[in-house]
Amino acid sequence: MKQGKIIIAGAGSIGTALGNVFAVRPDLDISLLSIEPDVVKSINNNGVNSRYFPGIKLHPRLKAIEEKAEVSEAQAIFFAVPSVAVIEVADDLKDYLHPDALLVNLAKGYGNGSKTVAEILNSSFLNPVASFKGPAFARELLNNSPTGFTVGSSDDDTFDFFKDIAPGTTIHLDFSSDLRGVELISILKNIYAIAMGIVDAHFDSSNLRFMVLTRAFNEIRLLMKILGGQEETMYRYCGIGDFGLTALNDLSRNRTLGLLIGKGFFTESISDKVVLEGKMAIRIIGKEITDKNESLDKVPIFKELLKIFSEPYNLTLFVNNILKD
Repeated sequence: MKQGKIIIAGAGSIGTALGNVFAVRPDLDISLLSIEPDVVKSINNNGVNSRYFPGIKLHPRLKAIEEKAEVSEAQAIFFAVPSVAVIEVADDLKDYLHPDALLVNLAKGYGNGSKTVAEILNSSFLNPVASFKGPAFARELLNNSPTGFTVGSSDDDTFDFFKDIAPGTTIHLDFSSDLRGVELISILKNIYAIAMGIVDAHFDSSNLRFMVLTRAFNEIRLLMKILGGQEETMYRYCGIGDFGLTALNDLSRNRTLGLLIGKGFFTESISDKVVLEGKMAIRIIGKEITDKNESLDKVPIFKELLKIFSEPYNLTLFVNNILKD
């Protein structure tokens, strides 16, 4: 294992942006591991990720690789792929991993059933595991906008690695030992971003928007408790920061899904073309709530979203139903 060698599995938007930020550090060796030969060639030959950020020059120290064997020297592997793919990618690299290499999950969704990605990594690998989540749109990260991330890990020693690599970059960190909570809140904020999109599609009302936002925040607090996270995690970058970014900004895919639903344009074919972690997680969490003998009536926004994705639904009733006292 080589100190300072970091491999980011996934050369899409967030992987490229994060790699570009870390590449400013001359003591770090940053590589994007990609299964897309055209992306690897474009980055290495032209210094541009022509598929995800055409026309934007990347840091000259950022390189792309296809060879999985290079993972054997990595001090840390960041998984910058959709949540449904993280475990498959990790398993594909398993034979090459150094036993002390840190596995870092960036994905914001469930990995398999009701287990978070980090929980599956912990149960499948002996390597240390961390979660890295925050209010981070890839393009702004690439443009060197100061960006906050929460590092979640059940091993405090893991935090030292991040404290070493963040200085000198535009990344700012906070830390939480509530690994499950950091993972959960990154899932829940996607769900409630859909609700905010629906509300804003129906009404151009700041009063209503922030009343629903407040209720959504309180539902997330309750669900964190029910599902095994810690309430204080809500106040990290991964919590209120990422929820606000995702719920109120039209660059958010899950909020955009809510806008489409609210305007009556949503179809399954649209949903199936992009990875929407919020939509996929709703049924999983709904089952968890009922399995724990908790009432869905405690979380009316979530309850109505579950109905939207499970049965014919009259959207004109959505706001009235979620605001019943």
